[in-house]
Amino acid sequence: MKPPFSSPTSSSVLRKARFSPYLFTLLAFIVFVAVLYGEDFSCIVELGSESDGRPIEKRREKLPFAIGEIEGGRCDVFSGMWVRDESNRPLYEESECPYIQPQLTCQEHGRPEKEYQFWRWKPHDCSLPNFNATLMLETLRGKRMMFVGDSLNRGQYVSMVCLLHSLIPEDAKSMETFDSLTIFTAKEYNATIEFYWAPFLLESNSDDAVIHRVSDRIVRKGSINKHGKYWKGVDILVFNTYLWWMTGLKMKILRGSFDDEVKDIVEITTEDAFRMAMKSMLKWVEKNMDPKKTRVFFTSMSPSHAKSIDWGGEAGKNCYNETTMIEDPTYWGSDCRKSVMEVIGEVFSKSKVPITFLNITQLSSYRRDAHTSIYKKQWSPLTPEQLANPVSYADCVHWCLPGLQDTWNELLFTKLFYP
Repeated sequence: MKPPFSSPTSSSVLRKARFSPYLFTLLAFIVFVAVLYGEDFSCIVELGSESDGRPIEKRREKLPFAIGEIEGGRCDVFSGMWVRDESNRPLYEESECPYIQPQLTCQEHGRPEKEYQFWRWKPHDCSLPNFNATLMLETLRGKRMMFVGDSLNRGQYVSMVCLLHSLIPEDAKSMETFDSLTIFTAKEYNATIEFYWAPFLLESNSDDAVIHRVSDRIVRKGSINKHGKYWKGVDILVFNTYLWWMTGLKMKILRGSFDDEVKDIVEITTEDAFRMAMKSMLKWVEKNMDPKKTRVFFTSMSPSHAKSIDWGGEAGKNCYNETTMIEDPTYWGSDCRKSVMEVIGEVFSKSKVPITFLNITQLSSYRRDAHTSIYKKQWSPLTPEQLANPVSYADCVHWCLPGLQDTWNELLFTKLFYP
C-alpha cells in the first residue's frame, strides 16, 4: 500500500480556462504538493496554454551535476517502503568510520542488536540508484559541499563522510573544527565536505557550536548574512532547520541587535517565524548561488518518536526498546507539524532558482527503531532515578549511524545526479 498524498501531474489538472480565483487556488495547491513530495519546484508548470488548448509545461533545464534520469523514468523516490537487505546493508561499519560522534555510535554504547542497520528504502515505482562513492568524490573534485543546520543535519553530514572516506588514503584526509564550521578535506581531490552549525539559519542565542542548549530561544530578524558569509563559494549546499523552532506555539524574534542594551523582542507564531527564516534563506540563495553551476537542497523535518501513543503504544513510553518499524503506511506522528511543511511549500514555490526538496519526513516516520535511544554518550552523568527508568533519558530525536541517515544521503545522491 502506498503512503497517501501521491503527487498529481500538471497535465492532469491544467486545462485552458479563465484565471478565476478557483484556478489560482488549484495551482497553489499543485505547487505545494509537488514541493512537498520532492519535485524541483522551479520546474513544475508555467501559466498559459498552447494554441490547441494544451497546457504549457515549463521546459526542464538540465541541472548542474545531473547525469541522467532514474531507470524507468520520472519517479517519486520519497514514496515507497522499507525492505530488508542483509546482503547490502549496512553501507559501512560503525567501527570503520572514526568520524561518527559518540552521541551516534549505538553499537559502541551497548545496543544489543543491529536490526536497524539492515533496511533499504524502495520507492514504489522505481529503484534508487546505488550510492557510487567514486562518482561522488570525482564530482566533488575541486569543489565544496556544505551541510548547514542543526545536529540532525550534522548527522547527515557525518553519514556522507562515512560513505566516502574509505576511498581516500589515510594520509590524504583530515577533519578539523573551527567554532561553528567543521571541514572534512579530501586532499587528493582538492575537495571539502563541510558542516556549519546554524540551527535557525538566522542568528540566534543558540549559535555557539558547543554551548547551545538554550530553552528560551531568540532569533534575530534579517540576520542571515551573519552565517551566510561562511556559505559563499559552496558548490552543493544542503540546508535543514526545524527541530529548534518547536518550542511551543510562539517564537521570540529580536528586532535590532543582540548587542543592544534594551532589546526589542516580539513573539509571533512559530509558522510566521519559520516563514521569516525561509524567506531569508531564499533571498540569500537567489543572491549568492549560481543556478547554472551550483545546487541547493533542503532536507525536510526529521521526525522524533517521543510518544508511543502516536503509534498505538503504551502511554508514557517512547522509542526506548523499539526494534521494529511502524508498518502503518499512513502514519504521521504528532511531532511533525504539517503547518510548517505548508510554509515551506508556500515560500519555495515563489523561488526564482531551483531548490531540491528532500522529503525524508514520511519515510523516516516509520523508523521508531532507528534512534540512538539510550545507546550513546550522555551529556552528563545519569542519576539513579534515570538509570531505573531508561525511558526518561532515551534520545528519540537523533539516529544511530550507520542507519537511517545513510538513506537520506542515497536520496540526496539520487536527486543530485538523477533529478
